[in-house]
Amino acid sequence: MTALLPSSSWPETLLEGHHYAVCGLGRNGTAVVQALLKMGATVQAWDDQAPNLPDHPNLTLAPITDLRTSEALILSPGIPHQRPTPHPVAVLARSQHVPILSDAELLWQVVRKAGSKARFVSITGTNGKSTTTALLTHILSQGGIPAAAGGNLGTAALALPLLGDNGVYVIEMSSYMLERLQHFHASAAVILNLTPDHMERHGDMEHYLEAKAHVFDHMGSEDLALLGEKAPWSEPLYASLTERHIPVHYIPPHKAFPHEEAPMLPGRHNAQNILTCQAIARHLGLDDATIAEGIRSFQGLEHRLQRIATVTGIQCINDSKATNAEATAHALAAYDKIIWIAGGIAKEGGITSLTSLFPRIAHTLLIGQDGPLLAKTLSHYRVPFTVCSTLEQAVPRAFRRAYDLGSSTIILSPACASFDQFRNFEERGRRFEELVNAFADEQEG
Repeated sequence: MTALLPSSSWPETLLEGHHYAVCGLGRNGTAVVQALLKMGATVQAWDDQAPNLPDHPNLTLAPITDLRTSEALILSPGIPHQRPTPHPVAVLARSQHVPILSDAELLWQVVRKAGSKARFVSITGTNGKSTTTALLTHILSQGGIPAAAGGNLGTAALALPLLGDNGVYVIEMSSYMLERLQHFHASAAVILNLTPDHMERHGDMEHYLEAKAHVFDHMGSEDLALLGEKAPWSEPLYASLTERHIPVHYIPPHKAFPHEEAPMLPGRHNAQNILTCQAIARHLGLDDATIAEGIRSFQGLEHRLQRIATVTGIQCINDSKATNAEATAHALAAYDKIIWIAGGIAKEGGITSLTSLFPRIAHTLLIGQDGPLLAKTLSHYRVPFTVCSTLEQAVPRAFRRAYDLGSSTIILSPACASFDQFRNFEERGRRFEELVNAFADEQEG
């Protein structure tokens, strides 16, 4: 076939004669349908909500009642195919022996079908996935390696461009995606950490780890496996990977990198992300000097310890992506005398795991549905707080508390999901930024 450019469009006839079914047409499912159609496939798609897709001669929008002509069923990540109760379409697929795939698996298949030898990197864990994915992609791109990031972060996997033989796909993998792999083979893969999350889906930690461990499927002796820590969850995996002759390493504990080496990556948790990216970038052929420059020039990830403004000497940090206590722990550990904005829909356990970090908090502003629940924990540990209900109330009060208490840092790090008041954590983070900027404008006026 014709040599592939570093990045090119998918052949329009690549999947001609192939038929797929897609159930669930949110951001991910809609991108899958559009990509499959562009490659020449025929698609039957459905969503319980009214599907919002334009007419196309190869697209049928109808409830999925028969899958025998389909090569695969692609389920939206949020639709269960096993636990807690499989969706009826998943039951149908099993009864008709049709594989249930994630779009990351489909991406791997079509890349190989197009003749590209581009490599894949898989990044998973409970926290830190997005920063590591973005940082590694930046390092590779700065080092002259064509790289495309997607999956659970930003662009849906199947919406990524076709990369040439020297390209690298950096895929942020959720546990939901990892449950639905078939042939996907990563040249490098990492589980950064593992704490209770998505228990309503997986049931217990054993099944959660089982899903995450699929990140190492089909790897061999020329690949690289990384585990974020030596811990009860990781030690059996280390032994299993060693038995399979897959090179495997723990990421060693590390203090925070000096500001001049990683200006946008504060805190010890980011040291883990940096060390992970260094190891993978070396494995993919970059030298240490190139990697170091990539780390220095990285501008950070939106909504993840993102410094959005400094107003009258007070730095404002948008950490809206911290949707559980474990993620927020990294933010609280990175700063002192914090004015903390938290709340939303609390995860199991709330913020009780953060008690060792409470001395770093000067005052807390609580928002959202479970603000009163978090208030009980703070009250028990005598952490000063104010229940504000909304961000609109919390931001100006946060500045007043910062002035009164001599704090130089306001952090939105909710430790909660956003769906009570916002469509997603991104919308929550953008609203925080708008409110901070509006307050700054008032001060200048």
